[in-house]
Amino acid sequence: MPDGGRSAGVEPEDRPGLTLAGAAAALRRRRWLALFTFVAALTAVVSVVWFLPDVYRSSATVLIDRQQIPDELVRSTVTSGLEIRLHTISQEILSRSRLEALIQRFDLYPDLRRSAPMEEVVERMRDDIRIDLKGGAARNERATTVAFTISYVGRDAKKVALVANTLASFYIEENLKVRERQAAGTAEFLRVQLDNMKRTLEQQEQAVSRFKERHIGELPQQMEANLATLEQLNSQLRLNSDQQIQNSERRAAVEKQLEEAEASVNPGGPRAAAQRLEELRKQLTALRTRYSEKYPDVVRTKAEIAALEEQLQKAELSPEASGTVAGNPQVAQLRASRDEFDARGRALQAEAKTLHDALARYQSRVENVPRTEQEYQRLARDYDATKEQYHSLLLRQGEAEVGESMEQRQKGEQFRIIEPALISEKPTAPNRGQLLVLGILLALALAVGGVVAAEHLDTSFHTCEDLRLHSRVPVLASIPRVATPQDRQERRRRLALTTAAAALGLAAIVGVSYLAASGEHAPLASLILKPGS
Repeated sequence: MPDGGRSAGVEPEDRPGLTLAGAAAALRRRRWLALFTFVAALTAVVSVVWFLPDVYRSSATVLIDRQQIPDELVRSTVTSGLEIRLHTISQEILSRSRLEALIQRFDLYPDLRRSAPMEEVVERMRDDIRIDLKGGAARNERATTVAFTISYVGRDAKKVALVANTLASFYIEENLKVRERQAAGTAEFLRVQLDNMKRTLEQQEQAVSRFKERHIGELPQQMEANLATLEQLNSQLRLNSDQQIQNSERRAAVEKQLEEAEASVNPGGPRAAAQRLEELRKQLTALRTRYSEKYPDVVRTKAEIAALEEQLQKAELSPEASGTVAGNPQVAQLRASRDEFDARGRALQAEAKTLHDALARYQSRVENVPRTEQEYQRLARDYDATKEQYHSLLLRQGEAEVGESMEQRQKGEQFRIIEPALISEKPTAPNRGQLLVLGILLALALAVGGVVAAEHLDTSFHTCEDLRLHSRVPVLASIPRVATPQDRQERRRRLALTTAAAALGLAAIVGVSYLAASGEHAPLASLILKPGS
């Protein structure tokens, strides 16, 4: 049977399970595939492990010393918990300005700074810093000690230790500043509140004596006088409204007489415009009795009246009629009367506005009278409450000043370094031995998987036994492949090409591994050597 025949194949699902001998035969047939897969995977793993940079970690331990003066004698004004205060201090120390100054000071992340913005560099440094709280139990809460460690990871062991110690000193300095700032802020706040309360107390002391003077016109005994004034103002307002109506009616009559006089003097005058003007003035008079001067209909009617009046004035000044109309004494007298009624109407409108304002003022006084009786009692109660608050603030302000003095003398809770960060002699990462073992196992798994996949996809027969199992035709003989000189030459050529391709592939794998694992911001380096991993 020809060794490479594939015309009568077997489906992968019909192939019987592999025995140990079959597996060995398959491995012999696929030895080059298995070898290349294993070497390629192992080369990638070894290259990555080789190119991964060393990472060092240094930690400084800071102890929290409790307040030295008993709380029974001096109560601290810094009431925030340790975790909250540490979080506040961390936000300050891990801010961009502080970390950027550290990066510039110690020349950290030089490669990353050349290829990435400063925001990314600062964020990388935040990821490399770690704060761990530690607590120790004791018999009583007073003796309990709490500590925390500040860790930093980086590529330079000396710089890592310097940065960790610098961060620890930052925490100590910032804690003193925060406590002093909180104590001073509390004392200052109470001082301001005490001054405000004192001024309020003095104002309330004077408020009682000035009460009646401030409420002239709103006292209960002035209620009858206010009501009488309101009635008088309402009467005057009604009289004013009647006078405006009468004035408008008289003006309308004069206007009508004026039109008739002008028409008799100049029959060809603009009678239609005059009639329209009279109608508009009647409408305006009716509108003013119900609405103010700013009402839209009032404004529109006044504008139309002004336009018609201008039109009539132009008609009066025309060469044909100006001389005749102007010289008529009746027309002149009627025009003078009309102007007097216009002036009278404006005066009545101004008087109505004054009456409305006075009416609103006295109405407000009447409405405020019921509250004045309760105002005095409220002032007395407020004065007593303010006096009590003032004495309470006075006591607390004294305690706050003592607490502020305690913080300034550094007798309160303090941070102290008990274990400074040391230069690490050995890198904490990567664990190259563990990575190599995992890489070898991965390479073996890939090689075996490649052989299994190739055998699963291969449908050709390799032995007479395979053919007997899947065919009813008897197998008479197996003829081995006869290699000719041309076959051997082609085989050598393929071997040379395969070797060259494999060498190039391995070189490419090494290059890709270098790019992926070398450098501060390489993908694999960031993944494998990330903080906490």
